[in-house]
Amino acid sequence: MRNQTTITTFILLGLTDDPQLQILLFIFLFITYILTIAGNLIIIILTLVDSHLKTPMYFFLRNFSFLEVSFTTACIPRFLYSMSTGDNTITYNACVIQLFFGILFGATEFFLLAAMSYDRYVAICKPLHYMTIMNNRVCTIFIFTCWASALLVILPPLSIGLELEFCNSNAIDHFACDAGPFIKISCTDTWLIEIMVTITAVVTLIITLVCVILSYTYIIRTVMRFPSIQQRKKAFSTCSSHMIVVSIAYGSCIFIYVKPFDKEELAINKVVSVLNISVAPLLNPFIYTLRNKQVKQAFSHSIKRISFLSKK
Repeated sequence: MRNQTTITTFILLGLTDDPQLQILLFIFLFITYILTIAGNLIIIILTLVDSHLKTPMYFFLRNFSFLEVSFTTACIPRFLYSMSTGDNTITYNACVIQLFFGILFGATEFFLLAAMSYDRYVAICKPLHYMTIMNNRVCTIFIFTCWASALLVILPPLSIGLELEFCNSNAIDHFACDAGPFIKISCTDTWLIEIMVTITAVVTLIITLVCVILSYTYIIRTVMRFPSIQQRKKAFSTCSSHMIVVSIAYGSCIFIYVKPFDKEELAINKVVSVLNISVAPLLNPFIYTLRNKQVKQAFSHSIKRISFLSKK
């Protein structure tokens, strides 16, 4: 990552200058981060060790939990360090690395959500062929494709972003290195990269959202043909957790990225971003576990097993 700029260190302005609010924010983010890591690691471990969770659905859920841990870890620990030490500086290279991984993990999540919606389509619309269609090889290819697609999508704007020059201001009006505030302080013409960032976000959203909508259109059509109300409820319950997560992910991303980078909107964007990075990854384990009998049973069995071994 070559730096052609005169400024090599940035200052992250954070969310607030109020010391009391900073303390409350630190406590809130620290607790949510610990719970996020714990919750998602529990899902990862359960889907690895429990034989009842060795299905494609939980294979994708395990990868999604890994992404959630990676996504929140890309930003929150650095922000906690800044608030605890008062050191708000970040080097150019560290900022670019944080920006790269934050966007990569975020974009990969959307492609993975699309893959998970296809998995639900096959499970409900083609139940007899589910394990044949969604075999281990196909699932692995889906995961690889999600990562590769996200990387291909973000590389063009990132390559142009590396050529930006910073000579007037080094203060980034955010708690992390994010595309909008990063572009705003550049002293070079940014119209091309702003257009590319918007196009990248829109293309990613449209491609993945079309896949999600098509999958759920076929799912709803199939479920509505079920003769029993109980069968319909059971089918919809298997998709409800995924639909809630999809709504949260797409809603926050559309709010933040699919619009011009107006200065007056950056303050609102920062609040939405911190909720998206801290609260959303925390909610996902609870959404999937509280609405999923198999995960709850696996968790209960694991606790009993640990208790039995500890008594020995």
